[in-house]
Amino acid sequence: MGRTLKKRIVVALGGNAILRSNERGTVEEQLRNVRETCGRLASMLTQWYQVVITHGNGPQVGNILIQNEAGKDKVPAMPLDVCGAESQGLIGYMIQRSLRDELFRLGKTRTVASVVTQVIVDDNDQAFHRPTKPVGPFYDKGYADEQMRTKGEHWVEQQGKGWRKVVPSPEPLEIVETEAILSLINSGIIVVASGGGGIPVIRKKDGGLEGVEAVIDKDLAAQRLAGDIDADILLILTDVESVMLRFGQPDQAVLRDVSAVEVRRYQEEGHFPDGSMGPKVEAALRFVESGGDAGIITSLSSAHEALKGKIGTRIME
Repeated sequence: MGRTLKKRIVVALGGNAILRSNERGTVEEQLRNVRETCGRLASMLTQWYQVVITHGNGPQVGNILIQNEAGKDKVPAMPLDVCGAESQGLIGYMIQRSLRDELFRLGKTRTVASVVTQVIVDDNDQAFHRPTKPVGPFYDKGYADEQMRTKGEHWVEQQGKGWRKVVPSPEPLEIVETEAILSLINSGIIVVASGGGGIPVIRKKDGGLEGVEAVIDKDLAAQRLAGDIDADILLILTDVESVMLRFGQPDQAVLRDVSAVEVRRYQEEGHFPDGSMGPKVEAALRFVESGGDAGIITSLSSAHEALKGKIGTRIME
């Protein structure tokens, strides 16, 4: 028998919900993927009164950076925080339009609205001394050397692909637009927020905010968002049905309903690599450890059944 659904949920969409690895990133491709995603979500979301959707933005920001480079002799290139804001707008638009249409098709008249979301980070975060997050396309060594020499940027070589810029990935501390998001969801509006991990900003001494060149992990930002709005469930959607122990080995095992304490132990044993499942598991753990009812990790196609407790990985206290 399935669990009773709660009132407030944050749904964190994976990258394949918007753009697939073999696609160029045309509007037609992205809209098709978003419509398919929203078609899967619509019937599920009608059972929740308060819904916030968040999403990735890596390929979209990468394309904006390429456009910056190609057009820099004709129009000013925009900094990374502004590129993040641009991507939130374009993806939010596609989601709110597609989801509204899918809900209308089901006879539901729910409003969907996007919030360009800023996330406060600490300018003393150690990540600013150790940039690790790749952004944008690959270039040759000559271009990378020039950017490092003239702009003080950090670049790394990836064998066989070339050189790529890396930026800090600081911890998300606070969602700036929390009150606006709460006001919207309390009015029954489905909200799209904190896309791509949010726009990283620091709080200045005079109380103002300033954008910084960084990228916040989207799953950790989803957890911060879920915590700040006091959500019941954090649903993280990826391309696998469940989290695995010893993934890819003959004795791999599915994790179903597990305690946060147990998952922390598995994490310390090295079961969840940083480059794949690690951030998702960490986000779900933080959410539960800070008072959330459950962090669920599953695939988009399994989301509805996972919320009923029939499939997927559910981490609880």
